Amino acid sequence: MSYLESAVVVYLDGALGAPVGDIFPLRPAFAGHELVAIEVGREAATLVMIALVGVIAGRTPLERLAWSAVVFGACDIGYYAWLFVVAGWPPSLLTADLLFLIPVPWVGPVWSPLVVSLALVGFGLAAARTIRQGHVVALRPWHVTAGVGGGALVILSWTVDFRRISDGGAPGDYAWPVFAVGMVAAVVAAVDALSARRPGRRPAS
Repeated sequence: MSYLESAVVVYLDGALGAPVGDIFPLRPAFAGHELVAIEVGREAATLVMIALVGVIAGRTPLERLAWSAVVFGACDIGYYAWLFVVAGWPPSLLTADLLFLIPVPWVGPVWSPLVVSLALVGFGLAAARTIRQGHVVALRPWHVTAGVGGGALVILSWTVDFRRISDGGAPGDYAWPVFAVGMVAAVVAAVDALSARRPGRRPAS
């Protein structure tokens, strides 16, 4: 899936006659919404595939969510790795990238989605292992609130500048303090939830 995603980017950039990674300002094909519907559909299809892997791999709702997080994170890390191998991009982890288009453009330096992806893989594997060992992940209301709220702040850091990007402008300074607060909140909640696990019944094979 990671290789497929990177190949699509290379083909799309080639079809548009631009170097790989030459994203900003958004090209007329995107700014004029000629390709936006297709790209949004592709992104949605990718999310469905990732979710289905989690559904197949997991035995409980939380374990399925954990495996989906692992797959999502691993695919994102692999995407940038393959893109660098096949096209030499990104030249730096500080390079701005168009991360997503649903429902508005998400833009941030390459390091930011990689940090999120590493967290998804690490905590996803830890949660899946905990559940497979027969323990119960003790999710409390504040865990959910901090996790969802932290995730919302991370997304806000990527979308706060969406109007400028949509209007064909270049990305401004990245709102990394917002990202940092969101990540800390989500990580603290995940660590506490996994630490507070309690014995339970091992899922049926």
